Amino acid sequence: MDFNQIFREKTKNFSITVIRNLSSLAFSDDIYITRKQIIRSATSAVSRARSEKEKFVFVVEEIDETQLCLKSLKN
Repeated sequence: MDFNQIFREKTKNFSITVIRNLSSLAFSDDIYITRKQIIRSATSAVSRARSEKEKFVFVVEEIDETQLCLKSLKN
């Protein structure tokens, strides 16, 4: 398996994990927007990783955004 395949698989697993963890949270108006943005950025990272035209840096930025939003939920 080459680097691109490994990276695609890892981003896919990251996105699935994020979605599953957010799905288990109780619904709250307070976190609705943040949850929506987290899912959007996590799934965007996967689609960018799958695109041959996208640069690695854009995928990393999407994952960073996801992690930042996750930290804001934690606080």
